[in-house]
Amino acid sequence: MKILVLEDERLVAESLMKLVKQLEPDAIIEGPVASVKEAKQSLSQSVPDLIISDIQLADGIALDVFAETRVKCPIIFTTAYNEYAIRAFKVNSIDYLLKPIDKAELKAAFDKYHSLKADAGSELYMQQLNELLANYSSNKKYKERFTAHLGRNIVLMHTDDIACFSKEEVIYLQHKEGKKFITDFRSLDEIEELLDPGIFFRANRQYIIAMPYIDSMRSDETGKIIVKMKLSPAPEIIVSKEKAAQFRKWVEG
Repeated sequence: MKILVLEDERLVAESLMKLVKQLEPDAIIEGPVASVKEAKQSLSQSVPDLIISDIQLADGIALDVFAETRVKCPIIFTTAYNEYAIRAFKVNSIDYLLKPIDKAELKAAFDKYHSLKADAGSELYMQQLNELLANYSSNKKYKERFTAHLGRNIVLMHTDDIACFSKEEVIYLQHKEGKKFITDFRSLDEIEELLDPGIFFRANRQYIIAMPYIDSMRSDETGKIIVKMKLSPAPEIIVSKEKAAQFRKWVEG
């Protein structure tokens, strides 16, 4: 059995692949593949028997990969937290695992895979997956407004007015004029999946930034990019060396 792993966090990928090897010692494990672009290239060259995929990859949503390439193998999705996606996958009988990945839950997912392969259930699975992907492609919309809190007040903010999202003790939304509001989200991963990737970029584990509110950029001697935002006070946000090329491509359009 050939298993392809799509995961953009190196340590998470290493841990996951170790678990896969323990549970399926005879499997050939390919990856980890970190981006939508790389995943499309990989699937155009070789078709695995099973895919284990994070919902959010380095440069977009994994569903974009499957909607375009129309894979013909089962997929086990993983996610840090995404309530709407989990609901969709439940409805369509698609396996998903919440991070951190539990060995027993991964084993149960493999058991389901082997059961599907052993009977006609695999055809129903693929039909349901294709229905989900078709629905995703035709109805794909990005969130345009967010609610947030300032003291007892609840504000409604359009994405055009959001300069960045940041993670501290909680997840903050920062207005273009600098004021910070507390959101109800639990992770930046959850927010990232709702945003237009043409406008917002996941700079690092602490920040998602909006292109209209970038003031300046410079690179340091290590290859990292330091981004200064049009805010007061203006945070300097570091884009890692690994993400620098992707960031430049995003900025250039």
